[in-house]
Amino acid sequence: MTKREEFEAAAAQQILIKDGPYGTAIQRAGLAAQDYAAGTDLTQEQKGNNDLVNLTQPQVIRTICDSYIDAGAHILATNTFNANRISQADYGAEDLVHEINVSAARIIREAIDARDDGVPRFVAGAVGPTNKTLSLSPDVEDPGYREVTFDEIADVYVEQCRALLEGGADFILIETVFDTLNCKAAIMAVKQLERELGRDIPLMISLTLTDLSGRNLSGHTVEAFWYTVRHAKPLTIGLNCSFGAEQLRPHVQLLSDVADTYLMAYPNAGLPNDLGEYDELPETTAALTRVWAENRRINALGGCCGSTPAHIAAMAEAFATAIRAGQLAADADPMPPRDMAAPSTPLIGKAFLE
Repeated sequence: MTKREEFEAAAAQQILIKDGPYGTAIQRAGLAAQDYAAGTDLTQEQKGNNDLVNLTQPQVIRTICDSYIDAGAHILATNTFNANRISQADYGAEDLVHEINVSAARIIREAIDARDDGVPRFVAGAVGPTNKTLSLSPDVEDPGYREVTFDEIADVYVEQCRALLEGGADFILIETVFDTLNCKAAIMAVKQLERELGRDIPLMISLTLTDLSGRNLSGHTVEAFWYTVRHAKPLTIGLNCSFGAEQLRPHVQLLSDVADTYLMAYPNAGLPNDLGEYDELPETTAALTRVWAENRRINALGGCCGSTPAHIAAMAEAFATAIRAGQLAADADPMPPRDMAAPSTPLIGKAFLE
């Protein structure tokens, strides 16, 4: 089977679990400034360049990945949110983009391949929005000005996605989309690579909202965004970041009503507190997202900012429990076949009480 077919087969059997973020986990590793740039000839300060850690401290990324696999994750995203030429230019590390992405995908690929337990798992090559926007001007005095062109952004994505695929990525995950036009450039880049490589490259696309009204930074509603990217036939469409599960719930519901593909969501662990930290307990996140599963709103679920392996494990267990309960109920009292053309409730005037 192709990776697309493997995903579809797995999703037909269960709600798939995506991993959580790498940034906070890397911070917990306590790396010194020199550890970030180890083995490179970079002269700028690299502390905080989490993507570079794929290359300089691969064992740290492998440990984090293993913790998410142990927690029950099926979809493992690469630690490459800012591993593009535009974002890495801030660190003077743009010439290492290819190596960073190949290493990142290879780490996840090797971690998955090391597990011989028959559990379906996939490598999602993650690409972020870059720190430039095609839809908005950075200069309020010149609304028509753009720092980059569409073709430049597309070329940046071609470089990153080619390296992720070389390293062993199964899918390309275009995540945290705040600018729909940037997303369109990423889609075009993947389609170009499909033609070059002569193969299907499944796309996962995830929108991020800027406020509770349900729009991204470039002004698209959840529905409008879906119809804008639907032509790309993404394997999954979904939402991530911005808010916790409680705030994302109505937008997940809306997207599930209109989208005709698999839906993946990975909310933050609640909203940040006054110190900018996330303190929503894993059990709370699991309880809030379990409702999405019970209402058949999602096919895959994970965590974004503030989430830890404990959050992923709690969600995995909550969904497994829900599935087992559903199976027990079905086995104990199976529903007889029903004529789907017949009304499921009594006609008006026919209902009565005895």
